[in-house]
Amino acid sequence: MEEQPEGPISHARRGRRPGQNTTRQAVLDAARRRFAADGFKATTIRAIAADAGVDAALVMQFFRSKDELFGAVMSISPEVLSRIASAYSGPAESVGERVARAHLAVWESDQPDADALRAMLRGAIANEKANTLLREFIEARLSEGARQSASDSHDTEVRVALAASMLVGIVVGRQIVRVAVLAKEETEAIIGHIGPALQTILAPPPEARHDDRN
Repeated sequence: MEEQPEGPISHARRGRRPGQNTTRQAVLDAARRRFAADGFKATTIRAIAADAGVDAALVMQFFRSKDELFGAVMSISPEVLSRIASAYSGPAESVGERVARAHLAVWESDQPDADALRAMLRGAIANEKANTLLREFIEARLSEGARQSASDSHDTEVRVALAASMLVGIVVGRQIVRVAVLAKEETEAIIGHIGPALQTILAPPPEARHDDRN
């Protein structure tokens, strides 16, 4: 497909869908199909743009990143994405606690974002494609910060997968399956238990990373 030039989005004479709302919805619909078919990791902005019949640059005008587009598809606000990302801002020695706190704050709130995430999680339990999509999304969030403190890419991937599994497992236990003792436990107590474990996984001391490679 020949790409349209950048500029205003209502060029009816070039075959572009008229109106911002219509075009934005076309991008969202294309993104929803593409994420479902290819997963989060393999989906590209260029592929979504081609499916929607618009320029990749136009998609980026509506949504500043693939993360933000995915969030819009899944009804997750940019503020929530930013809150998770900001957990990596600060001293490395307390990143585990910050990540635990940020994730639980997002997943366990009474806001619509949390409802959307829990709906995704319920779907992931029953559907393999939904499972892959959610896993890749969570791992991508964790990977961005974990790469800052690790040089071994495979080791980082393993640690990210472990951290993602822990966080998802805790949410499943507290919010979906509702294991009694976990569901009743105060959030701060949960953070106190998993923060140190996430710290070891996401930001291991240099000697630990060296031992893993040997």
